[in-house]
Amino acid sequence: MAEDGSKRQLVIIGGAEDKEGDCQILREFVRRAGGTKARIVIMTAATELPREVGENYIRVFERLGAEDARIIDTETREDASSSTALEAVSKATGIFFTGGDQARITSILKDTDLDEAIHKRFSEGAVIGGTSAGAAVMPDVMIVEGDSETNPRIEIVDMGPGMAFLPGVVIDQHFSQRGRLGRLISALAQQPAVLGFGIDENTAMVVTDNQIEVIGEGSVTIVDESEAIHSNVEEILRDEALAICGARLHILPHGYKFDLKTRKPILNGQQQSVPNASVPAQSVSA
Repeated sequence: MAEDGSKRQLVIIGGAEDKEGDCQILREFVRRAGGTKARIVIMTAATELPREVGENYIRVFERLGAEDARIIDTETREDASSSTALEAVSKATGIFFTGGDQARITSILKDTDLDEAIHKRFSEGAVIGGTSAGAAVMPDVMIVEGDSETNPRIEIVDMGPGMAFLPGVVIDQHFSQRGRLGRLISALAQQPAVLGFGIDENTAMVVTDNQIEVIGEGSVTIVDESEAIHSNVEEILRDEALAICGARLHILPHGYKFDLKTRKPILNGQQQSVPNASVPAQSVSA
């Protein structure tokens, strides 16, 4: 919860979001960041083309009516102590992480003055957004890289420290488009989190405190291992097949909601009870 009673808000995007048409997802980010009074900083640490990528987002955010949108380009950790960057973050109502390489974000920003300033603004109510690599860094432990379109094995994914805006979960992006279910399950099996989220392209999970709403043209896949009855992760070698029994799978398209605290979908405004004896339509065993 934000320290001053403000809502904790995240807009976590699976990549390849619409930037030319109605811009539904980026429009929602601007709206939550203050609409026509939004002051947005664009964090380009992930990309090797910071000016090109940043200016593209400036055009979108300004077209949608944001009062101010500017780039914070950090090529080195020394840049993360820039007084100009720190001042811009201190005034921002929205902070947006672009795509690229998530390892660049953490290697340049994590545990710097700018990292501290961003988390301070988040605690005060600023909205944090991120797409692709900018989505991957949201947990405290993130997927650094891994193989797609394969069965779950420990060796197919490498994990590392994330930016900890949404701790205790695992997030993967470009999910359906790149066949990353095996990768997500492998990542989830390697660390204490019990919830994994796979976000499709041009799709976002919008977090408000402990509630998630899905927006966009695809779906968010949720793997819940909290009630799994068996895993062989402690018995296998890195290249051997992973077994998980009794995990729960939710597929949530646009408009559906999920409660992070209870780990249940919210249907028709009410949390859905999922009894052990039966499997409702929106949940299957993974």
